Amino acid sequence: MRETFGRRLLLFGCLLLIFMSYYKWSVTQEQKTELKQEVRKQLLRELCHDEKNLGNIAQKDLRHLIVNDKHGIIYCFIPKVACTHWKKVMYVLKQNEPYPDLTSLQNVSIHTRNKFSFLSSFSKAEIKVRLKHYTKFLFVRDPFVRLISAYRDKFGKKDQYFYGLFARDILRLYGNETNPPKTANEALASGLRPSFHNFIQYLLDPKTERNEPFEPHWRQMHRLCHPCLIQYDFVGHQETLQEDAQELLEILKLHNDIKFPPSYVNMTSPDSVMNWFRTVPLEDRRRLYKLYERDFQLFGYRRPDELLDG
Repeated sequence: MRETFGRRLLLFGCLLLIFMSYYKWSVTQEQKTELKQEVRKQLLRELCHDEKNLGNIAQKDLRHLIVNDKHGIIYCFIPKVACTHWKKVMYVLKQNEPYPDLTSLQNVSIHTRNKFSFLSSFSKAEIKVRLKHYTKFLFVRDPFVRLISAYRDKFGKKDQYFYGLFARDILRLYGNETNPPKTANEALASGLRPSFHNFIQYLLDPKTERNEPFEPHWRQMHRLCHPCLIQYDFVGHQETLQEDAQELLEILKLHNDIKFPPSYVNMTSPDSVMNWFRTVPLEDRRRLYKLYERDFQLFGYRRPDELLDG
């Protein structure tokens, strides 16, 4: 019922924009932005109507919200959703004007936590004030495409940190490797890495979250940013990153000071999504959708019927 409403709401917004364009109504870019954002935020309001108590969030669960007191901005970062670019924006906003060029910053160093202030570090009273008065934004992405991106990034190439903490156990538990290599270099030399299906098996295994939540690169987006408890002012989509980034910078009155970097080429097209999931049994695909269904619904992504109704 709720998913049907969400689809209708998004369809209405899209049709309204097309209708305005077709009849050449004089609609400013600002009005288009407001309409698009209102559709996205209304969807959240509708689907979150019974989840509004901020007191339900532990302070440790606010570790993904970066705060900039100088500009009154809060950004919830989600790994694999342009978070490197947006962390660069938040970092340079701490510097003196004119702000450094974002392309001059090193990607690796920007993920060091001591470069930022996080909402989790403030008292409950300070958190409440900032959430009430600051401009809050996040960027989201098709949940299955995000999973593919996380797999490619963390298991498709040499990464000792992720190999030691995750890949080795995945190979042992789901890849029929009784004694996988101890290092990423050894695994790479022997051509061993978890398959995409192995990764999905790991996500679906109830034991995975027995001791701690999913690693943030594949944790559900709503569990990182709590959109039902935090009223975001701007919801951006990876699929329209350049357009949304420009609109947000204009809202923040930073468009003359910050040049958002060009998007990476999206290596995960709709056709390639189907190819990635060919090795995943239908029942596992359906279980995976259930695991990420809330993300699909809250952020207006369609149910991938072609993957689930085969």
